[in-house]
Amino acid sequence: MTAADDSAWIRAMPAVFVLIWSTGFIVARFGMPHAPPMTFLAWRYALSIACFGVWIAWARVAWPRAPAQWGHLAVTGVLMHAGYLGGVWAAVKAGMGAGLSALIVGLQPVLTAVWLSATGGRVTARQWLGLTLGLAGLVLVVWHKFGHGGPGDSATPVNVAFAVAALLSITAGTLYQKRFLAPCDVRTANTVQLAAALVVTLPLAWLEREPMHWNLESAGAMAWSVLGLTLGGSSLLYLLIQRGAAASVASLMYLVPPCTALIAWVLFGEPITATTLTGTALTALGVALVVRGGPPR
Repeated sequence: MTAADDSAWIRAMPAVFVLIWSTGFIVARFGMPHAPPMTFLAWRYALSIACFGVWIAWARVAWPRAPAQWGHLAVTGVLMHAGYLGGVWAAVKAGMGAGLSALIVGLQPVLTAVWLSATGGRVTARQWLGLTLGLAGLVLVVWHKFGHGGPGDSATPVNVAFAVAALLSITAGTLYQKRFLAPCDVRTANTVQLAAALVVTLPLAWLEREPMHWNLESAGAMAWSVLGLTLGGSSLLYLLIQRGAAASVASLMYLVPPCTALIAWVLFGEPITATTLTGTALTALGVALVVRGGPPR
């Protein structure tokens, strides 16, 4: 690969990441009718670790040397895999639609930008306006779906709490990784993170009473979860954060909720009402204002 090809790939990485990331909420809708969330995720982590293990052995990749890095990787694994994915999949299992779950988690760039700006000593008026619009749009959509959503597309205190927990977890994990992790190979880093997530998730999976039903949909959801989302999406996210391109991801992330809502409407018939469109547009505008309101120090 030439230097020009490498540069083009680096520029395309945020867009490719967002396209892959958008499918995560759709996969949850495919897989959750056939499995309890923590059991599905435990299988996903274990299979992903096996795939990474083969890749690491074949490429003879070096593992992190500093013991502190193993600890930092474990913390980010718990936050960015167990906490984030566990919250999203539990929310979908509890009846939340793919579009709404994507909308709630889509506020992650807002929280990240405001936190970084606040710790740097300044939050601009434009960013506060964006935060207000983003929250207003989210409240509009969530309030409309309380008690009015159909099967698989409703908002309840329980599933909203799960989605908000996922939002807080991915935000904290992103900030922690950027602050404490030194650059290392993405394959070994992901393997350590997934192992930590598996350790946390397994006890929760053992508490679930619903059995895992393997069929075409659940197997397809598992295959894409492992190969596309974990090996592809999570690796890209790690690389983008380490390369300092997190702002590029954030600037595109607000496209995830409308894209997910459109796909969910086509595949699952999740309704796209005028209220949903208005709330999604307000949230997207709010995220855009926050992200583009000036890079925080």
